[in-house]
Amino acid sequence: MGEKMNKAVRNPRFVCFLFAIFFVSSHAQAQWAQMVSDQDAAARIAWWRDAKFGLFIHWGVYSIPGRGEWVQWQEQIPVEEYAKLAEQFHPDHFDPNAWAELAEAAGMKYTVLTARHHDGFALFDDPESNFTAVKSAAHRDIVAEYVTAMHKAGLHVGLYYSPLDWRYPGFFFPGIYRASAEAMRAQYHRQLNELASHYGKVDILWFDGGGGDWLGFGGVHFTGSGWAARPKDQRYTGSFSWQDDEAVSNLRKLQPSVIINDRTDAAADFRSREGDGALGDFESRYPWELCTTITAGAWGYQPNAKVKPFDTLIRLLISAAGRDGNFILNVGPRPDGQIDPAQAARLREIGAWLHQNGASIYSTRGGPYLPGDFGVSTYRGNTIFLHILNPAGATLTLPALPVKVLGCSLLGGGSLACRQSENGVEVSLGSKPDAVDTIVEMTLESPAVEIKPIPTPLTAKPAVGE
Repeated sequence: MGEKMNKAVRNPRFVCFLFAIFFVSSHAQAQWAQMVSDQDAAARIAWWRDAKFGLFIHWGVYSIPGRGEWVQWQEQIPVEEYAKLAEQFHPDHFDPNAWAELAEAAGMKYTVLTARHHDGFALFDDPESNFTAVKSAAHRDIVAEYVTAMHKAGLHVGLYYSPLDWRYPGFFFPGIYRASAEAMRAQYHRQLNELASHYGKVDILWFDGGGGDWLGFGGVHFTGSGWAARPKDQRYTGSFSWQDDEAVSNLRKLQPSVIINDRTDAAADFRSREGDGALGDFESRYPWELCTTITAGAWGYQPNAKVKPFDTLIRLLISAAGRDGNFILNVGPRPDGQIDPAQAARLREIGAWLHQNGASIYSTRGGPYLPGDFGVSTYRGNTIFLHILNPAGATLTLPALPVKVLGCSLLGGGSLACRQSENGVEVSLGSKPDAVDTIVEMTLESPAVEIKPIPTPLTAKPAVGE
């Protein structure tokens, strides 16, 4: 397997060809697996929808070179050479309890760790693979320690897993390298079974790189005039299959309450939006989550990556909640297992804000006012929380509500004058609106859930994080 792959990647034409495929492939294309429809679906994901905010952790041997989690692919490092990084994996300062404490301090309710990324290195024990943390210089089962620590802290436990494995040429050309593709699929089913069977309760299985959209990095076909990448709107149609339904069915038998995202061909519990620019529109028809990085760099560790400003990150969290979604924020620990102090400091800063304002985020749903020039809204019970991200003056005017408004106040204290008429609702904000987010509690006579979504003026597409 490795020898064949190395011969291929040493061929300059092959390398250029694959890069061409990659850049026009479905890597950035949304995965649109069907949504689950069983009678337990809503109850299974209820805790997650209330949690709103999670911690993503990208960590593996790619943290050693410190050039991001895609370093092997981007730099075309041969499989045998890349595998030597396992001999340098010495996470002497890995403390999952410290990770859990930081997640709690940040106000996060769930965490997701990369159990295995596209490079094939597993942070858990797989008796049939030599490329694992247990068989590395660390001689530690990172996933076991992580799961234990998160359970101890009362956090919901998530694991990221990639069926894709760059060590298998069958991923790129499943038709030609069928035995390789089938071996990769066998690894996927086996390792998923390992994760579901030996690590206690798993709340989230966050898939990446799976399904027909990714297979072959977009693949190639002959057009009559030459070879071309598969169009973005076309899925792989060859005879190879991941057999996702079988893998996920077994997962759900072993972990009945687990929820999964939409990056396989199996039915999903929630959809994924990736990156700051993917915040998108309001969506309440199904659960969804925005995932992005705390730094301006890659998902994996980069020593000089700049941490994004507090305002940007907190606005992304607020804006996701106001669009009826979740927000998961990624950190990339150092090779020794420590989370960079600058990243940790920013997480604690977000946590301090949530300590004061979390009532307007946790256990809420987006709306009923749709995102607009003013900002977004969330609600719970008889209360609407207006998140005013762009104050245009001392008074906010919004469209009419079909229920009676009993009163308005600033979250945390301080009454505000508000006037309701058949034409709209006016709220006096005072002379000093908060620069990041002025939060107004609007108390209603009846539950906000009964109100249909209400459009608000939107004169321009909101900037990232707004």
